[in-house]
Parts: sequence; structure tokens; C-alpha cells
Amino acid sequence: MPFACIYVPDFPVEAILRAEPDLRSKAVAVVEGKPLLEKILEGNENARRAGISAGMTKLQVELCDEVILRDRSELQESAAHQALLDCAQSFSPRVEDFAPDTLLLDLSGLDKLFGPLPKIAREISRHATEIGMETNVAVASTLESALLAAHGFAGVTVVPDGKEAEFLGGLPVEVLFAGDADSKNSEEFLGTFRRWGVRKFRDLAALPEIALTERLGQDGLDLQRKARGMGMRQLVPCDPPLVFEEVIELEYPIVLLEPLAFVLNRMLEQLCARLQGRALAAQELKLELNLENGRSETDAALTHFQRTIRLPVPLLDPKTFLKLLQLDLKANPPGAPVVKVHLRIEPAKPRPAQNGFFIPASPEPEKLELTLARINGIVGNGRVGSPALLDTHRREAFEIRHFTLSESTSGSERRLAGSAGRGRPALHRQTGEIITGMRIFRPPIAVRVSHRNGRPSHVMSRKRRQISGEVLWAAGPWRSSGDWWEQDAWVRDEWDIAVQEQVGIVLYRLIHDLLTSEWLLEGSYD
Repeated sequence: MPFACIYVPDFPVEAILRAEPDLRSKAVAVVEGKPLLEKILEGNENARRAGISAGMTKLQVELCDEVILRDRSELQESAAHQALLDCAQSFSPRVEDFAPDTLLLDLSGLDKLFGPLPKIAREISRHATEIGMETNVAVASTLESALLAAHGFAGVTVVPDGKEAEFLGGLPVEVLFAGDADSKNSEEFLGTFRRWGVRKFRDLAALPEIALTERLGQDGLDLQRKARGMGMRQLVPCDPPLVFEEVIELEYPIVLLEPLAFVLNRMLEQLCARLQGRALAAQELKLELNLENGRSETDAALTHFQRTIRLPVPLLDPKTFLKLLQLDLKANPPGAPVVKVHLRIEPAKPRPAQNGFFIPASPEPEKLELTLARINGIVGNGRVGSPALLDTHRREAFEIRHFTLSESTSGSERRLAGSAGRGRPALHRQTGEIITGMRIFRPPIAVRVSHRNGRPSHVMSRKRRQISGEVLWAAGPWRSSGDWWEQDAWVRDEWDIAVQEQVGIVLYRLIHDLLTSEWLLEGSYD
């Protein structure tokens, strides 16, 4: 049964380089600890060549100008670990989360999908490179052999079946304790091996089993079996949650939108690559910015900025996502320099698309969404979309919701819907009678009303020469009210009136707002 191991050397540094790929060719070290007591946690190969090692103080390293220091970011390490899980899950459904920098995979039966084992190992390494991390990938017939080979050899390694002891014999015994949390126990075994002159795997494998067990117990025998590639460990698969988020903690605050878009573009490309590996698409974008606050540390409004973009259909195009975020941030600027960027994507199944022979082609969702975003940036928020009635008895109560083109609408329904407003009178569905329509005034026309015996007798608009005339007859009032439990409660009387004007008799809908004592003409009947 073949297994694979994905190991990320210098994982804290790789999490930083994944967010800042321009630093990959330079010497980079990660520091952690309290101020003035910060020490080097890890460094890349270039930093080790410059003489930097773990445990050195920050003051010592600052003397070397060619080394770039970065604070340890647990958020970026978590995002890198999630990306590594996505990479492994895109190849095998059975994955063990061994450590933050190490994953184990079961490759049984995958040769029919991806080819022979060397090709699978190369594909895993290539996919890990696409998500921004340099990894060691090893394939072997046992979990222990794959784990030790990934920690001992760089790049892609395929351990021959049946020759594990010979293949792993040249590795140092320190590799046996890769991923061992009990460092004290590891130091005791390593000290014993040094006194015995055991330096390589082959040295430990050549020791007599009985004598080794008498001196080191069962743990010593287990280490010898691992050195021979004869481990019996079983894979413990995990089911990680689908979390697609990226975090970047900026070294210097970003003020302009253009450099922020550069950072967002890199994050979106990484997220889309992870979604594509899981055969998913994006349904919602959530952007969270931490802002530099120069006035007060307790003012959350100046340090926290959030924007959410709900997509009409699941999409997977980083360029479209970037343009949507740019248009949204241009219309709603953060208002302060950005020091941290947190981007999260809610996944969804990809949209199945199949056009019909007799259905007219609809606009592409990506282009339609960008067009709506541009219009929204011109006219303002809440003014672009589809009207939807509110759950209230108030007349003309509606809200603008995000426009989504329904794919279930047939061509005949669209043609019937498009015929409205072309001069054709509306017909009752059952009786076929013509329905009298009312032309709505937007906004309603403010008028002054004279009364006679409690009924309107004369109407004159506040603007001259707009509406003025005697009321020939009036029907009403019809009182309605609602939303008394809200601040915007309403109470009004409605009248249907006929006014004698120069053009003739005109029918109007007259509204009396009892809360504000205003008289308004809401519309006229055709």
C-alpha cells in the first residue's frame, strides 16, 4: 500500500515567503518573543549561509544587513497549513494532519487517475509550488519510510519497494525524531547514539535487536525498525473544515488603493488555486482590513473595516473578484492606512451551465456583475438592483436588492414580461377586462387643500402653474396605518378626487399624512 508525505522545511519562514514571494531569493529569518527579548525562531537556507541560526537574539542578527527579519505570524501559518491541506485533499481523500508542516497521504488506487507513483509525487510537488510553498515530497510503501524520506531528502523522492533500509541507510539518526514533540526524550537517545558511535540509519539497523532492547527498551527497538523502513504505523485520516482565507500582515501601512490591489491580487490568486483544487467556486467575498489608528487605541471604528460582496452565481475568476473589490473600495474607502488584510471566500459548488435552443442568450454573470458594480459606484449604494416589496401594508414600500438573472425563466415568460410598458393595456387574467392604471408621481406633489364640510374643495400645488382647480367630487377617506412598533410609523387618509383643470377633468389620488399634516398627490388615473 503506497503512502506519500508532504513536508515543508522551515515552515514559519515559508508562511512568510508565501505572502511575500519577492523575498524568496533573499536571506529571511523569523523572530518571536517579547520586545527586547526576541530570538530567531527559524531561517531559510540563505539565512543559514549568512551565519544565522535558531536561538540568536534579534540584536545579534540586526548587525547583518543582508538578513531580512519578519515577526512570526500565526495567522499566516494557519492559512499556509490550510492551503497545504487543500493541496493534499486534491489528490487523496485520506489525509492525516500529522503536524503543521507535515501531511501524510494514502495513495492506494490513485495510479488509475494520476499515473505511476513518481508522476503523482511530481504533481503533488508542482501543485504545492503553485500555492506558494516549496516542499519535500516522498513516496514509499510504509508511512514511516515516506515520513523519514521527506524529512531527510530534498525535492521529490521515491523509495523503492523492498529496499527501504538500503535507501534510507545514509540519513543521520537525527531524522528519526522528526516531528517528535518530546524533545527531552529525543536528546537522551541522541546522546546515547553519539556515545555508541551511531551516526547513520545503517549503523542503527546493524545493531543486534536483543542487545538493543536490553539497553534502550521497546522504544529503541521501534527506532531500529523505523531505520530499516519496517514501521507498522497506521494512517489516521482527518476531515478538515472547508476554510478558504488568506491573511497578510503588512510591514508598512498602505495608503493608496493601487498597492492594496496588488496585495489583494496575490491573495485572490492563491485562494482561487485552492478552490480549483477542491473543485469549488466562490459565492461570497469577505474583506476585513485592520487600519492604523492615530487617535485612540480603543476606537474600533478607526481600526476595523469590513466589506462583503455577495456574488449572484458561484464564480472562479480572480480578475473579476479583484475588479469588484477595487470598485467597492473606491466607492467605500477605508479612511485610514491599512496595516493588515484578511480575505475570506465562502465556497460553493460550481454553477452548471447549459443553454437551450429556444432561450435567448443572457449576459455572462462576470460581465454583468462588473457592469452593476460600475453603475453602483456612480449612482451610489442601494440604487442599483431589482425592486422587491417589503413585508408591510405601506404603499410603495420596496427595497432594492442585488440583481440576479434567473436561469429558470423561459423565453416565452421573458417575452410576456418584456411586452409590458409598450402601450398595451393590462388585462385581468379571468375576466379579460381592461384594468385602469394609475400614473405614479415620483416624488409625490405637495399641495395645499381647502376644506368644505370636512371634505376637500380646492387643490393647488405649492409650485405655481402645476396643478390647481376645484374639486368636483371626492371619495373617501380610507384610513390606513402600520409599523406602530417602529420609529417610522405611518398613518394616512386616502382620497380619490376629480379636479376641474384647463385641460378637463382629471382624477387624482390625494394623500393626507396625519403625522406630518402634509397633503400629497400620489398619482393620477389614466
